Amino acid sequence: MSKSAFQLAVVLCGALFISGCANSPPRNINNSCDIFYDKDDWYDATRDSFERWGVPIHVQLAIIHQESKFQYDARPPRTYLLGIIPWFRPSSAYGYAQVKDGTWDWYISKTGNWGADRDDFEDAVDFIGWYGQMSHKMLGISKWDAYNQYLAYHEGQGGFKRKTYNRKPWLLGVARKVKDNAYRYAVQLKRCEDDLDSPWFWPF
Repeated sequence: MSKSAFQLAVVLCGALFISGCANSPPRNINNSCDIFYDKDDWYDATRDSFERWGVPIHVQLAIIHQESKFQYDARPPRTYLLGIIPWFRPSSAYGYAQVKDGTWDWYISKTGNWGADRDDFEDAVDFIGWYGQMSHKMLGISKWDAYNQYLAYHEGQGGFKRKTYNRKPWLLGVARKVKDNAYRYAVQLKRCEDDLDSPWFWPF
């Protein structure tokens, strides 16, 4: 291998490494302070979403934790034909917030955020804030109510209105988990919020 080819290979490997680190989940997804110390620009994104739509940061994080475990390219697992052949995925849900194609199109048409991508954290939390605001407007659900916000998020506003979740005991359990995670994130965030809001903050 020539020297120039070797240098190019090093540059490409470095770029792939940096890209992988940028897209990788936080090292500790169960602590809101650790999440933002690891991904400092995520705090600005969640705060901007909160200021725009009113859905608090800890609720945003709890929904993403449940939907994707902070994996940018998360998708529903494939089904298997005859138990062995990889087949279609059960839905078009994709990204941090596991948003389906049609719902994402609805969000873009209503907000005008034409360049938004589901695998971009800033866009994903803006979507969660917008969707929570819509659930508040259409159903009267408090934006701070992680339990019912998640039920509306999972079932859609129409499904929530029809109370389809009552036929899914497992979903009620998941919503309780989201509520518990949101509470934990909120308590943790109180310990580091001043640092994160400081203009002198630098992640360590």
